[in-house]
Amino acid sequence: MKNQWVTFFRGTVYVKVEGKGIERFINQLTRSNLIIWNVKRQGTMAVTFYIGLNDIHQLRKHVRHFDCRIHFLRGQGAPFLWKRTLKNAGFLLGFFLFFIIITLLSNMIWGVDIKGASPKTEHQIRKELDKLGVRVGNFQFFTDNVETIQHKLTNEVPNVTWIGVNLQGTTYHFQVVEKNTPKKNKKLAPQHLVANQKAVIEDMYVEQGKPVVKIHQYVKKGQLLVSGIIGNDKEKYPVAAKGKVYGETWYKSNVELPLKSDFQVYTGNEQRKHEIKIGKFRIPVWGFGKVTYKKYDKAEVEHYIRFLKWTLPIQYVETTFRKKEEVHREYTKQEAINKAKLLGKSDLKTKIPNDAKIKDDYVLQEHVDNGTLKLSIYFQVIENIAKAKRIPQGDLE
Repeated sequence: MKNQWVTFFRGTVYVKVEGKGIERFINQLTRSNLIIWNVKRQGTMAVTFYIGLNDIHQLRKHVRHFDCRIHFLRGQGAPFLWKRTLKNAGFLLGFFLFFIIITLLSNMIWGVDIKGASPKTEHQIRKELDKLGVRVGNFQFFTDNVETIQHKLTNEVPNVTWIGVNLQGTTYHFQVVEKNTPKKNKKLAPQHLVANQKAVIEDMYVEQGKPVVKIHQYVKKGQLLVSGIIGNDKEKYPVAAKGKVYGETWYKSNVELPLKSDFQVYTGNEQRKHEIKIGKFRIPVWGFGKVTYKKYDKAEVEHYIRFLKWTLPIQYVETTFRKKEEVHREYTKQEAINKAKLLGKSDLKTKIPNDAKIKDDYVLQEHVDNGTLKLSIYFQVIENIAKAKRIPQGDLE
């Protein structure tokens, strides 16, 4: 046959014909446009040849008119290969199920090992890992990569300095370095409390020591607030002054804010596609439609598939398309001033102590330059201005 691929997919049969008048039978097949090939004589009373599977019915029809018998020796090609495959379907199905089950088990999380953490910290870490999906029985496909897990844990667990994350096979290993909180001295050395900056005293709470300033008094940086030397003129002795002195302090902030701006925001809508990646080829698993968004951001997360202890050159890829749109924002001058104040307060809160409070704000200067509002703001803040200062040895004598 000229086209062996067509012959293979259609199927061929190896036939043996026995009897009298074989030559006339072969000639009849030829005149009927039945295609046979590799015709060979097997003795004086038999001939073998190949014929297409689709022509078997015509072959049976013609042999009835001759004193011949036909024997079908064997079949070849895709139809017969498929038939033999179906006979062994149980074995093949079992093999593929075994491969799939082993692959799935190789990509599950079977252990979470945490070292270097106290019981309290370990409990916090396990709670955060549970939120991230890093727990026994979950698939590694649905968890973040090692770098992302490390970053999120470091941000969410407050009392750790560093967390090392390592994935070995089906087990996540976490090495934790906790913060070393300095131990408080049981007994403080004799000390004064002095102002760490200029302020007007608003309030004070003195646990130990002698206050030397009054409410509403203006003090300079370094000025004595609470003395660590107590007693009377006849008898004095030093102590470790303790307490908090709240003063009104002042901070200046310069803020710039454009009155008109264009920016992009996410709408909250997203589409996901799941694929199996083999080299450069990708096989879609879920999410076959086209992305319907005009503007979007694309993020891919790749997970290597493992089989027992080996990493296969196959990846499970999850692609997320997040819809975004352009937004035009325009402030009036007063709206821009209010927004600038909020920005200035937010920036100031990162610089002052946590227990400090912003009392009031005053706009010192404002003007619009090339569509941008420039603002100078004065903030009044109530904060603890007391800091410890050791009493010089000469004052103790």
